[in-house]
Amino acid sequence: MTANGGADRGVEQALAAGDFGRALELLRAASAANPGDIDTLLKLAGVSRAAGRPREALDAVHRALALSPLHFTALLLRASLLQRLDEAKAGEAWGEALAQRPAGALPPPLAAAVAEAEARHAAWLAAREERLAAAMAPVEATAGDDERRRIARFRSNALRRTRPFHSEPTHFFFPELTEREFHPRARFPWLTDLEAATEEIAAELQALLAANRAELVPYIQYPDHLPMRQWQPLNHNPDWSAIHLLQNGRRIDGNADQCPRTMALIDRLPQPDVPGASPNAMFSLLAPRTHIPPHVGVSNARLVCHLPLIVPEGCWFRVGGERRDWRRGEAFVFDDTIEHEAMNPSDRLRVVFIFDVWHPDLSPTERAAVTALIEAEGKGERAGL
Repeated sequence: MTANGGADRGVEQALAAGDFGRALELLRAASAANPGDIDTLLKLAGVSRAAGRPREALDAVHRALALSPLHFTALLLRASLLQRLDEAKAGEAWGEALAQRPAGALPPPLAAAVAEAEARHAAWLAAREERLAAAMAPVEATAGDDERRRIARFRSNALRRTRPFHSEPTHFFFPELTEREFHPRARFPWLTDLEAATEEIAAELQALLAANRAELVPYIQYPDHLPMRQWQPLNHNPDWSAIHLLQNGRRIDGNADQCPRTMALIDRLPQPDVPGASPNAMFSLLAPRTHIPPHVGVSNARLVCHLPLIVPEGCWFRVGGERRDWRRGEAFVFDDTIEHEAMNPSDRLRVVFIFDVWHPDLSPTERAAVTALIEAEGKGERAGL
């Protein structure tokens, strides 16, 4: 029998006899003999806690975490000890433990501990949020709508309910452009005219669908061998389809000819004009019970506008840390190089009119530079803009 095995047996015998003092003596000796043994330190912590010595238990846990800072069981035990000691750090400690929760099913005792951790952490977050909201209330009372939204997000980020997201285009990043998930309406005065045309645009869509003359294609189409796993369920899948009016700078006559008012409207908008890449304009059709996974776009030199046309209840769209419900006739502009996703949880089709526009921070000279680079790069139909 190994020395450690003998110590374990002695600890078990001492605990069975209710002799916590003897069990602790053996565990302290075992830990001193092998200070790098995390299991012994955690046993020492557990027995110390059971013996009513939480400070000694916490010291043992801290020594274990010094060896393995992300050890899930040690972090969970630390949080429970801080809670027992009524330490202010307990709430944050529960969150740190939950961040290291292993994937998959947990054994019942550990699952119960995790459930307690979730409840404790949620209560701590709620109390903290209430305190912060109360402190910020006088400031928010004098803020405008956009300011209040940003202040609320600031508070949410501080609470780690949300996190910062940044522009991460797959191909073309233009420096020093304003980085916003959803851009403020004030920068796009033409949104009012677009929304006013909702019924006309929707009527042209309905006529196109009723005539069965729309060139409807899967939105995602790429060779199966390419390393793009996130799109695999939707590749060549009609669950997410598009009726293109303009595609990579090319007019799709069969569709565009049926939508003269829509085409006349977007002709007046500041769309990029990059041969082989842009402008783009389409009706995006998302089938019932279909999820578009998180992804990012090609270039931050352009932004994307959505005008919802057919929106069943519950359909939502997330950009970065902000999630919105689509509402018919309420347009918005967002940066598609910030991670975004969408969901149609309903039993009906969802349709949104989508097109691209230049980022308003770009000067005419910078727009020309973007056009020249992308055209020279020759990404064209493969990358788009």
